[in-house]
Amino acid sequence: MDPIRIIPRLDIKGPDVVKGIQLEGVRRVGSPGDLARKYYAERADEIIFIDSVASLYGRNNILSVVEETARDVFIPLTVGGGLRTIDDIKAALRSGADKIALNTAAVERPALIREAAETFGQQCIVISVQAMLRKGNKWEVYTDNAREASGRDVMDWIKEAETLGAGEILLTSVNQEGSRRGFDIQLIEEARNHLTIPLISCGGAGTTEHVVSAVRQGGADAVCCASIFHYNTLPIEELKDSMSAGGISVRL
Repeated sequence: MDPIRIIPRLDIKGPDVVKGIQLEGVRRVGSPGDLARKYYAERADEIIFIDSVASLYGRNNILSVVEETARDVFIPLTVGGGLRTIDDIKAALRSGADKIALNTAAVERPALIREAAETFGQQCIVISVQAMLRKGNKWEVYTDNAREASGRDVMDWIKEAETLGAGEILLTSVNQEGSRRGFDIQLIEEARNHLTIPLISCGGAGTTEHVVSAVRQGGADAVCCASIFHYNTLPIEELKDSMSAGGISVRL
């Protein structure tokens, strides 16, 4: 098994990194460039940039931030938010991104996943899935930063996305996001059973034990966190050292 990746997530609104609970009620937590450089120095394995209002306004305004960051941050960068066309993806990759994350546009037109994978390679294509627990213990796919219900079942959608050429799934539990109460292990475990491609778990990390559970119980290949890093509750180096001491393979 490959080492577990630890990935900070930077949700960006305008010039700022913001953080909320269940993707709402956001507050400013810092500068994208400054935080990216900080996390790189702390041994992050990758960094994910998400323009949190791009789909709402139909544009992506963070490519200049990515271009600046790529000059002195030498780990993979993933960019998402407002990417709707092959040209949008090309622009993101030219700005310095190594991967792109699709959500709303892929749900609206799934063929975009195949087109993107064929054009840029499967390894570049991450499908971001915002999962909301609904009645009947089923997870529904949400789009537009969890503002819109799609009517799609999460498990059906991630299987379809893999078939179309997705290289990874970034799975966020909207119910747990920002809560620091722990990941939705049942969601991660069920998703893992539906996939053969890597699964990145996001939403709910508050302690080392939460991250360990996402990996050992859920089967996540990578863990994406925001609050615990932004508020210095659990620095990346401390998290990695604790995981390694507990027998989990991480990149040191």
